[in-house]
Amino acid sequence: MPHSQRPWRSPVPCSIGSHCTSDRTLADARLAAVSRISAPVQRVIDAAARKGVQLEIRHFDQTTHTAADAAAAVGAEVGQIVKSLVFVSEGANGPRPCLVLASGANLVDIGLLAAMLTEPRVRRATADEARELTGFAIGGIPPFGHTQSLRTLMDPDLGRYEQVWAAAGTPNAVFAVAPATLRALSNATVTPIALVRQSPTEQQAASATSA
Repeated sequence: MPHSQRPWRSPVPCSIGSHCTSDRTLADARLAAVSRISAPVQRVIDAAARKGVQLEIRHFDQTTHTAADAAAAVGAEVGQIVKSLVFVSEGANGPRPCLVLASGANLVDIGLLAAMLTEPRVRRATADEARELTGFAIGGIPPFGHTQSLRTLMDPDLGRYEQVWAAAGTPNAVFAVAPATLRALSNATVTPIALVRQSPTEQQAASATSA
């Protein structure tokens, strides 16, 4: 367990013969433990629970600003980090939102995304738009539990792993989940959305061809 994590432990009744606290003290301790779960995180927990999934939330003392930071904090590969990215398409009736669940190792291909959505103009949502559309601030946007239903596309590269890690409503809270479970919880459509990157060998071949 990374040293920066704050483990959450529920108070338990004391055994016979041990030094016991009063019922009031135990009640206060339980209340304090529950109050540590912020409202955004609780919304994510509740959304998963409605589909029969119990999440184990991990909190960190500092926010994880990048996929690399998050991967280092949980001891995972960057590709195992789920980036929940909000995009909007500009239509006659105003912007239409779309959530993309991308592998932390990938960049979203805007052109490919537009083709998948059959929308001619697609862009990243602003910070204010993302908060308004999801109910969460950038950096802590989860894959589900939003204030409105969002069309969601999922990067197939996430399926390469047994488990992936996603934000749990705040920049310092995450949870692990199997890709298949993530797909079900987010009601996502799995489709290629990543920018294809050339390997060093392919780049050298392309340079030689164009020379």
